[in-house]
Amino acid sequence: MIQDWITKGFKYSQNPIFKKFLGKAGGYMTKPLKLGVLLTSAYGKLVDTDSKQSGFDQLKEFMFTFIRLIKAYFRGDYRQVANKSLLIGVAVLLYLVTPLDIIPDFIPGIGLLDDISLMAWFVDAFQKEITRFKEWEADRNFDHSRIGTF
Repeated sequence: MIQDWITKGFKYSQNPIFKKFLGKAGGYMTKPLKLGVLLTSAYGKLVDTDSKQSGFDQLKEFMFTFIRLIKAYFRGDYRQVANKSLLIGVAVLLYLVTPLDIIPDFIPGIGLLDDISLMAWFVDAFQKEITRFKEWEADRNFDHSRIGTF
């Protein structure tokens, strides 16, 4: 089932509507305040979503991690990420928070399928970036001062 979402997400990523969001994402990357509002909106949409579909919680956790990655990038704490990954991820977040997209979110039952599919594709395509970031986060949280002490 998740592979179907990934395939659909890739298809949606090639849609002219998503390409428009990709263009907008570049503008957001140069405006931290605007990006902050986007991250807050995306976080709110992910938190408020109540779904029984398997794998949805994994998508949410991945997107939460991506939001933390963007924040760390703009603070200057984390820079080991490709600009293309940031740009596409911001485009996915823009798409996620915009109610009028390929399948409008207000259509009951199917309105979020395109959003979920794009997130699934993003997860699949950028898993290595997120894994590296999570390892970096875990390393930062490790108390290095305790090495060599009993």
